[in-house]
Amino acid sequence: MPLDIDRFSHVESPFQRWDPRVKIFSLGLFVFGVAVLKTLPAALLAFFLAVYFIRLSGLPFDFIYNGMKWIVFFLLPFFIILPLSYPGEAAFHILGIGFVWDGFRLATLIIIKATSIVLTSFAIFGSARFDVSMIALQHLKIPKILVQMLLFTYRYTFVFIEEMRRMQIAMKVRGFVMKSDVNTLKVMGNFVGTLLVRSFERSERVYKAMLSKGYQGELHSMVRFQSDKSDFIKSGLVLVAAVLLLTLDFSGAFTPAVKGWF
Repeated sequence: MPLDIDRFSHVESPFQRWDPRVKIFSLGLFVFGVAVLKTLPAALLAFFLAVYFIRLSGLPFDFIYNGMKWIVFFLLPFFIILPLSYPGEAAFHILGIGFVWDGFRLATLIIIKATSIVLTSFAIFGSARFDVSMIALQHLKIPKILVQMLLFTYRYTFVFIEEMRRMQIAMKVRGFVMKSDVNTLKVMGNFVGTLLVRSFERSERVYKAMLSKGYQGELHSMVRFQSDKSDFIKSGLVLVAAVLLLTLDFSGAFTPAVKGWF
């Protein structure tokens, strides 16, 4: 996932104009609903809804693709692990290991749900500045310490990466070449150790600077939120969609269709 998830937060869209508090609350409930789905048809419907959210958010396809490809790459092994390790009657064997269709079905369900959740997260946090989203979380009574940890982690991840880049350039200037030997391991160990020490020292300096400017454990912002009728209409539509998905899923409406799958 791209670190600068709010890179296109300036793009005008229904999601960009949505009050971040209402947006995070309603889509957060939608995400929770997707997480508890148990049938593939319901998960597929949730996936199509998540794709529709992305379309409404106005985020570029390339931006979403570059973030999603790593998520999908991480999830694909489920297609191998679960069918070969799931208890049940094997449909056939691969290298002496039984392949169970129920395991494959479960892997498909997990991957579709995870992809839907990540896409919805892109729509939530990609359509508003990250700091504004964090302030919205604070307005939603999320614990302040958690909100600040998320905000500082996001902010200083870029600083950490820039520090690492400068150190790598300094090593190359001094003639270091990455090899598969003991010397390279020693150098990389020193590299990681130095990076951690510098990061710790920087965090102390930042904390002292915050204290000197009156930091008392709270985030203060000039951002002012204002909700209107359209915000609650959008929220209502999302919540209705989530309730319908859960109702269809738990009522067994998809059971006849699921029996015919695989």
